[in-house]
Amino acid sequence: MKFLKIKTSWSNAEFGLFKACVISYGMLIGIYFYEYVKNWVVPIWIVLGITATWTILLWVKKMKHQQTSV
Repeated sequence: MKFLKIKTSWSNAEFGLFKACVISYGMLIGIYFYEYVKNWVVPIWIVLGITATWTILLWVKKMKHQQTSV
């Protein structure tokens, strides 16, 4: 249960970016179940690519910063 007590250094804006990444991925999964939403596949892939890349870069930056401060 110690995992649930860990404090993060993510700001609300950065966490919002992570949420956008997860939501766009979930939409891509659900998009294949509805024919009328298939027009949105390319824009959602673009949003997923941007948010996933941005989130990974933020995570790597924070991990490097955390290692240097320890």
